[in-house]
Amino acid sequence: MSLFDDYRHMARALELAARGLHTTDPNPRVGCVIVRQGEIVGEGWHEVAGEPHAEVHALQQAGERSRGADVYVTLEPCSHHGRTPPCSQALIDAGVARVIVAMQDLNPRVSGSGMARLRAAGIAVDCGIMQAEARALNPGFIMRMEQGRPHVRCKMAMSLDGRTAMASGESRWISGEAARHDVQELRARSSAIMTGINTVLMDDPSLTVREVPRTGVYSAAATSLRQPLRVVLDAGLRMPFKARLLSAPGRTLILTGVADQQAHSTLSKAGAEVVTLPLSSPGLLNLGAVLECLAQREVNELLLESGPVLSGALLQAGLIDELVIYVAPMLMGDGARGLFHLPGLETLAQKIPLHIIDQRQVGQDWRITAQVYREE
Repeated sequence: MSLFDDYRHMARALELAARGLHTTDPNPRVGCVIVRQGEIVGEGWHEVAGEPHAEVHALQQAGERSRGADVYVTLEPCSHHGRTPPCSQALIDAGVARVIVAMQDLNPRVSGSGMARLRAAGIAVDCGIMQAEARALNPGFIMRMEQGRPHVRCKMAMSLDGRTAMASGESRWISGEAARHDVQELRARSSAIMTGINTVLMDDPSLTVREVPRTGVYSAAATSLRQPLRVVLDAGLRMPFKARLLSAPGRTLILTGVADQQAHSTLSKAGAEVVTLPLSSPGLLNLGAVLECLAQREVNELLLESGPVLSGALLQAGLIDELVIYVAPMLMGDGARGLFHLPGLETLAQKIPLHIIDQRQVGQDWRITAQVYREE
């Protein structure tokens, strides 16, 4: 098999992996292609958490043609018993000749042991082909394994002059209908959606996925709407008992600095889980502790939908990884509210640099996707 063929088949495996974009959480998105004598004989992807992994689906499709074949998989085959048996053993039992892996699994329960197990069985293993593309497919899983926190994606909508709401707080709707449909895709791929109590008090959002995503190919088991965990930062425990997100489908987690068991119990009866976390200053939760709490709940990708104060605090703390900003063709004036509240920025030397990775038109709006630049 030539290097060109290796890249071609791995690209196909990555394409398959992306089909699980909205359904595999909290597991990573993984694709697999099995090739024998230049012909693809089996394909699969991880469809739903708790169900068979990509390698198993591909092996089932290939059957006896797996023996002596080359296997392309976007993430190192697992080597431990979880909700499913180890895929590395399934590949050994199938008698494959070679396994080409895009990237090593960073989960400590695997972390090279899957590839070691294959090599010990006499199977040739190569690792690193299209690794950057494989990492890009699972930013949250990788962040949680490497840094113990979720990947934080901040979604904002603003006017052409950088305003997110009128001085009164009025903000519906800045972005157009196409952009709002696009946000449903962001929500669907997220493990959790987080906002602040001020947004709840002002807008009473539901923070739910309301549409089946337009991207991806799903099995019958994956076609229902998966609702991400809803997270509200409420340091002073001001959550209204009749807030819409308490009765919306899915789970709601309230993170607070108030250890009032009676209020906790009342909110629990209303449909929320309440957790007390430390404050970093009066009225402000420790944001590092917030993300650590969410990582412990296996939150991979966290979508931040909040006002400028919470978004600005996370940005200044270095805890936002990606910005998705919808720019609407309108002007709202210099009395309207800005995008981020960033006190203390007074000189260009204090600026927060961004790396724009994508910009495209969505309906009448423009969507800008940027990574927050950090020096290594």
